[in-house]
Amino acid sequence: MARYAYERLSPQDNDFLIWECPGLPMHVGGVQTFRAGPLATPGGGIDFESIKRLTESVLHRIPRYRQKLMWIPGEEHAVWIDDPHFNLDYHVRHTALPRPGSDEQLKRLASRIMEHPLDRERPLWETWVVEGLEGDRFATINKIHHCTIDGSSGVDLSQILLSLSPEREIRPPQRFIPRATPRRSELQNDERLRRLTAPLRAARDLFQFARKSPDLAGEITQRARALQELAHWKWVPASQTPLNGNVGLHRAVEWFSLPLDDIKAIRHKLDCSVNDVVLTIVTGAIRQFMMRRQVDPDVLDFRVSAPVNVRPAGEQNQMTNHVSSWIIRLPIDRDDPREQIDAIHQTTSALKASNQAIGVEMVTALLDWLPIDMQSAATGTVNTIVTNIPGPPFPLFLLGAELLEVIPLPPLMRDVGLVIGALSYNGKVCWGFNADYDRVGNLSEFVEDTNRAFRRLAEVAGVERTAPALRPEPQRGRLSA
Repeated sequence: MARYAYERLSPQDNDFLIWECPGLPMHVGGVQTFRAGPLATPGGGIDFESIKRLTESVLHRIPRYRQKLMWIPGEEHAVWIDDPHFNLDYHVRHTALPRPGSDEQLKRLASRIMEHPLDRERPLWETWVVEGLEGDRFATINKIHHCTIDGSSGVDLSQILLSLSPEREIRPPQRFIPRATPRRSELQNDERLRRLTAPLRAARDLFQFARKSPDLAGEITQRARALQELAHWKWVPASQTPLNGNVGLHRAVEWFSLPLDDIKAIRHKLDCSVNDVVLTIVTGAIRQFMMRRQVDPDVLDFRVSAPVNVRPAGEQNQMTNHVSSWIIRLPIDRDDPREQIDAIHQTTSALKASNQAIGVEMVTALLDWLPIDMQSAATGTVNTIVTNIPGPPFPLFLLGAELLEVIPLPPLMRDVGLVIGALSYNGKVCWGFNADYDRVGNLSEFVEDTNRAFRRLAEVAGVERTAPALRPEPQRGRLSA
């Protein structure tokens, strides 16, 4: 038996790692706001030491938090090894806004933190505890590399650190004994053995696929059609728009929340899915953005990538990526929200029937066998990315401090200057916007476009909003770190 232990990154995880380049950090971000409650200190601060001790007490349930990367010699592929010099103080950080700190100041701070890549010589995550937020609140700003988690596993991770009840005991941390680090020659030998046994693994996978498929010919035909559709998207690129082109070093982030009951009411009134509602709201915002930039939306082939969770049922708390995607053409040439949502619902229904996500999943599986540059293959096929993540429908607590909002901030991709995340939590849909600072310009205007698109859709559906849509604060210019 080998005296060392490590885990090889999956092809999809490794892709997110090698896509990272200067100006394009590939970490998934998130901002959480809390009501201070019992974590408030007499001096007006936050009990940071308790938060750090809680994090330390659950590290045994999050192995990736104490693992770092090691590259296989001669390969563009990495493995996870235990970090023998792990230091929690580096990863859990404490900062403050000038009291009383506004949401606008928090957004600027999040922008600066999101700009900077994670240190690849250490475990790939950071948590910033931010005190001084007005309204007896504090926030956490989280960064974790996309090679570690997707949206679904990120939600699972948050429920390890948080609790269903305000009462929570901080247990003593379990002892960490790092596994021995493999030598470079040992990684090389293991990789040679893996390649020698690759035909056997391929034959085993094909046998299992055939055995589990009740209609083998139908399954093969469906996958062939899915691959053909993906090839079509690449052969006929999406339109160039002001959102697309070189992505710079600096970021702007924004967020706001909508009542989940209103989204569900629109869904029921118009007989569609929550995802259809989210995509229709984005359609209205994109159309308004293009018109403001004096670009005719009627002539654009504007497409979004909508990630699809393909994680097997029951696979929880797995810190890895298991996600595919749909490519959807948004009907930004239509001004009527009802026409927009009808067109989107028709498209998503067809995608479910054709199972387009299988094509992306198949290409991802081939990454371990063929030298496919997925980022180059994907460049030009979409204009933006819209993620819609179902989160917990109940309140969560951090040592008694109630979690108020969870803002997702997906990373930008090559030539994609704006990405949008929507995450449901405890009766809200929290919208997060991550943009290139120079390409999008005044991001708060786009957020107001999103707000306006929601109001128009609710009016068309005949839904009386339970609460007015939350208006973002105007974003002023900032000096970026």
